[in-house]
Amino acid sequence: MDNLETNHRGVWSSKIAFVLAAAGSAIGPGNIWRFPMVVGNNGGAVFVLVYVLAVVLIGFPVMLAEFSLGRYAQRNPVGAFERIKPKSPWKLNGYLGIISAFFILSYVCMIAGWAAGYFIKVVSGVFKGEITSQFAEKVFRDFNSDTTQILLLLLFSVAITVYIVSKGIKGGIERWVKVLMPFLFILLIVLAVYATTLPGAGKGLSFYLKPDFSKLSGKVILFALGQAFFSLSLGMGIMITYGSYVRKSENLISLSGWVCLSDTFIALLAGFIIFPTLFAISGTSPASGPGLAFQVFPLILSRIPGGFIFGAFFFILLFVAAITSTISLLEVPVSFAIDELKWSRKKATYVIGFLAFIFGIPSSLSSGGMRFFTKIDFFGKVDFFFGNASLVINALIICIFLGYVWGLKKAVQEVKSGAPRFKLHPLWVFSLKFLSPVVIIFILYFLF
Repeated sequence: MDNLETNHRGVWSSKIAFVLAAAGSAIGPGNIWRFPMVVGNNGGAVFVLVYVLAVVLIGFPVMLAEFSLGRYAQRNPVGAFERIKPKSPWKLNGYLGIISAFFILSYVCMIAGWAAGYFIKVVSGVFKGEITSQFAEKVFRDFNSDTTQILLLLLFSVAITVYIVSKGIKGGIERWVKVLMPFLFILLIVLAVYATTLPGAGKGLSFYLKPDFSKLSGKVILFALGQAFFSLSLGMGIMITYGSYVRKSENLISLSGWVCLSDTFIALLAGFIIFPTLFAISGTSPASGPGLAFQVFPLILSRIPGGFIFGAFFFILLFVAAITSTISLLEVPVSFAIDELKWSRKKATYVIGFLAFIFGIPSSLSSGGMRFFTKIDFFGKVDFFFGNASLVINALIICIFLGYVWGLKKAVQEVKSGAPRFKLHPLWVFSLKFLSPVVIIFILYFLF
């Protein structure tokens, strides 16, 4: 029996449960909401190309690194660095990951609230019959201008997240993702097939699939790398924490591959829904910001046969997908509080959940709920720093730590405990020691 069964931290019951939970940590806000937004804001297909390259060349190696670090240390992000290099400044990177996870949690709960609110709108008949893009935009504006409603939805999302996380791994996280995530996959495939067959969808597909390299810039590359990390939940301590619940006998290479594949598939699928619909039946700009998905999905749902039923299912499943993200984000600081502060799971969950609600208020009010937060684009600034820059910096430090402090020989041994035939480990070593750090430093240098 390995350490996981003896230290009372909890353990995933199966490989599929782990993959669904890890992929689910980003599917929803990471892919269905955020991916189309950053694609639309950063040049379309050229961004998509850089994003896919970032996932393959940097995202996968960093994910494997975080899994190996978490499983070896059997600790939260701070505890993992502290166990390997006691009483050193390296644990500050663990704190950066926890802080990033906390702030991302505060606004992802807002997105979960939007999904719940739109589910209510669908079942109450707001989008009944064919609607126009102007109507969809007006509904979104009015929705975000209702301060009381927005804050109640935020509170609801936080409360659901707190309840599930307080139940632990098997009793809370696994039970939800194993049943509900497959339904979301199927529904997205149906919507993508319909969207790509719309008259006029070709322009959207061209924007999404034909790169215009004149739009390539340092900013595009940074946002693509940031989106890869955001989408894969890297640099925020989630995969270190989730890795600490993985048995030594599990194949981390296979787990990393399945998470990257399923996560990227859903992101690309969301684009096949958004952009053909956008160009075929909407006058909305691709660079419409955080409300893009919530303005476009009602358009397509109002036009397909059985759209009322599809719409109800879509937004409730989007809510569930968002909640799988908030669960993993909350689990990071909760794991820290349990391991390092010796709090009970319930105390840690309730206290951190309450703070997440408080810090989520400004983001929730920055899309029209309060002029001050809207004017300064509070949400945009928080998302840029914690959803892009801090994740990239955190990943850089992890590469340096594994490559030059802990030592990749030990990391390779940890991976081989569940995958003895790890023949491609020289490529992994090269990526973590040289390729990933050089690319990240290059991007940060030319951008800042």
